[in-house]
Amino acid sequence: MEYDHELDAVGLLCPLPVLKARKRLQGLQPGQVLRVLADDPAAVIDVPHFCAESGHELAGQGDEGAVQVYYIRKV
Repeated sequence: MEYDHELDAVGLLCPLPVLKARKRLQGLQPGQVLRVLADDPAAVIDVPHFCAESGHELAGQGDEGAVQVYYIRKV
């Protein structure tokens, strides 16, 4: 999936990946996609919940080895 910006949150524990994603999304234009890399097991729950609560679209997610990848489209 194509993306506009990337946030490397590998090594950060809950709630830091979501907090950093929220801050990064503030600087994006609607429709732009933020790619978030994380390895915190809680991110599997936290990132989709953050998107649902904030109104942003979780456009995709998957794994690249031990790293979880999330694509968040700013609404």
